Amino acid sequence: MMSLRVSLDGARATAIEKARQRLVVVAVMFGVVFSVMALRIVDLGLFQAVSETRYAAQSFLTPTALRADIVDRHGVVLATNLKTASLYADPMRILEPEQVAAKLSRLFPDLVEAQLLQKLQGNGRFVWLKRKLTPKQMWQVNALGLPGLAFQEEEERIYPQGRLAAHVLGFTDPDGRGLAGVEHYFDARLSDMDKVDEPLALSVDVRVQHALMDEVQRSVDRFSAIGGAGLVMDVRSGELLAMASVPDFDPNEPAASPEQAFFNRASQGVYELGSTFKAFTLAMALEAGTATIASHYDASEPIKVSRFTIRDDHPQNRVLSLPEIFVHSSNIGAAKMAMEVGTEAQQDFLSRLGLLRPASLELAEVGHPLVPDRWRDIATMTIAYGHGIAVSPVQLASGLSAMVNGGDLHPATLLVKSADQKAKADR
Repeated sequence: MMSLRVSLDGARATAIEKARQRLVVVAVMFGVVFSVMALRIVDLGLFQAVSETRYAAQSFLTPTALRADIVDRHGVVLATNLKTASLYADPMRILEPEQVAAKLSRLFPDLVEAQLLQKLQGNGRFVWLKRKLTPKQMWQVNALGLPGLAFQEEEERIYPQGRLAAHVLGFTDPDGRGLAGVEHYFDARLSDMDKVDEPLALSVDVRVQHALMDEVQRSVDRFSAIGGAGLVMDVRSGELLAMASVPDFDPNEPAASPEQAFFNRASQGVYELGSTFKAFTLAMALEAGTATIASHYDASEPIKVSRFTIRDDHPQNRVLSLPEIFVHSSNIGAAKMAMEVGTEAQQDFLSRLGLLRPASLELAEVGHPLVPDRWRDIATMTIAYGHGIAVSPVQLASGLSAMVNGGDLHPATLLVKSADQKAKADR
């Protein structure tokens, strides 16, 4: 009996020990499972949130692309890039949006607090707050110690010469895309990563540009004009050494200028350029053989065509020689000269000078000439002295250059031409 009790006690002890071991194994397994679950929860709640924030930032933050410099014909820098930074926020990490909006609007008076608050209370993970900060502004933002704010390194386009040649250069948007001028026309070339180290050389000479701009502005002020334009062209190549339009703007801050300041009066504006066209009429008659330097035209009486009357502003009331028609700016003499040449020949001559189509200038801001829908006799006569047709000053300069360089037509260009390119011209 005694031996049986001892045997049962031993079996019971062995069973209890095995049960304890199993419980320990199960407890360890549960502990491992809960640990894995806890780590996964932390990963989802913390690290993945940070990862999503970084992903969101990477999705929206495309740093401003590098961009080639623009220089004048002597290598003077007209446009270049400088490193800067822009401020953005992750609204999901902004704990007190009202406080952040208030502090940032006090730091940057150009930012509207209500608009900032609307951005900071959004459901997205990324929003721009202010672009192109200075180092001092970055330090001031950091000093606020506000979580959820960060900086993105960017490139800022600057124009060291300020307003000089603004209509030639144009400007870019905050992301570095050309919006006007050669910045827009050559946008692909300037942003080509294989050519960012190769400056784009223009035909402009900053010294000539300064002198021209001063003269145009002085003339506008003198006559209280609403605007003015001027250009300097090398008649042997068509290269523009300077081109000015007033009013102008600062390409460093284009938003600060009124809309009318962006209008390029030298290339975009088209005008009835009056008696300057008489040079074309004389050249046309001489080329056609309908007149010689010894030819004379009766300018003693006005010309009446239907309900129109053509008069001279400075009447000489006599027969004028061909040089006298030009010297005394006789509308009557020019009209008679054009009628001898004929309408078709006049159209052909002006077309060959590029006056009936937009100028082939390296700008998007190029105006379309205004010509008669029906080119009747009255149009032939008035166009002879620059009325009834409207062209840009750039077109006028290109056409006149062929009158003084031996008959070679070089379309206006903003690029420096090679010797071979200068040798090619239409006659």
